[in-house]
Amino acid sequence: METTLGQSEVYQFSNENIFVRFNENIRERDIFLLQTISSPVNNHLMELFIMIDAARRASAGRITAVVPYYAYGRSDKKDQPRIPITARLIANFLETAGADRLLTIDLHAGQIQGFFNIPVDELTALSTFADYFRQKQISDLVVVATDAGGAKGARRMADRLEAPLAIVEKRRLGNNEKVEAMTIIGDVKDQTVLIVDDEVLTAGTLVAAAEVVVEHGATEVYACATHAILSGPAVERIEQSPIKEIVFTDTIPIPPEKRLPTITELSISHLLGEAISRIHTGQSVGALFNGH
Repeated sequence: METTLGQSEVYQFSNENIFVRFNENIRERDIFLLQTISSPVNNHLMELFIMIDAARRASAGRITAVVPYYAYGRSDKKDQPRIPITARLIANFLETAGADRLLTIDLHAGQIQGFFNIPVDELTALSTFADYFRQKQISDLVVVATDAGGAKGARRMADRLEAPLAIVEKRRLGNNEKVEAMTIIGDVKDQTVLIVDDEVLTAGTLVAAAEVVVEHGATEVYACATHAILSGPAVERIEQSPIKEIVFTDTIPIPPEKRLPTITELSISHLLGEAISRIHTGQSVGALFNGH
């Protein structure tokens, strides 16, 4: 299916209020609004909410919010007193604005799908990563999860690459985004390691995992993560780490100043395009990953 981008305009008034307008008739049309929630996060969220509302008031037939990176996904449970569950709040906002469906990639926590009362299609970049690393033909590969919570995704990657799995046991120190990596469950001695994660924020977890596998005898370290948030000291940490190459997708734009020689970016446009086509024509989105 080939189509052109819809005509619209989005701008901000001097009082920081956001204005959006569709410049063509969308009555009874199947609308897909593409907006990744990258920096500035809250501006991008408001743009999306207002665009959805504008589409609903223009009598769009169905509105699908295409959100490659779902921000606030880390706030998915109440694990401390007097805190919000912001991932649920964003889901409520999307529904209230008028979205009929959500299409996203690699949520930070699977249970976020349950925060919605509308259909949620969650794609994964694991197949894209697996194809990339399979071409490298690494014979002594071990896939490593950065913690027990990421073991499921890492296991799926290990299955795709027919490689064993190891897990880093870590301890997080408070709310300051610092991580103390402790030990590793599994064998990485004299092996090439591929660390798998869903996103890289400050790279504390990632670099700690890379250092601990090297301490346990790994010969080379690669890494992959769907979302390159790369905030704070992330780039400096990656640059100084033992990671030979780290592979991201383009769910979040990586600015030029953060593009290290060790960073590789893979496009997921084909994945999103195929999913959008399947949703529009009523085909199975899950069939995209059958056999993987």
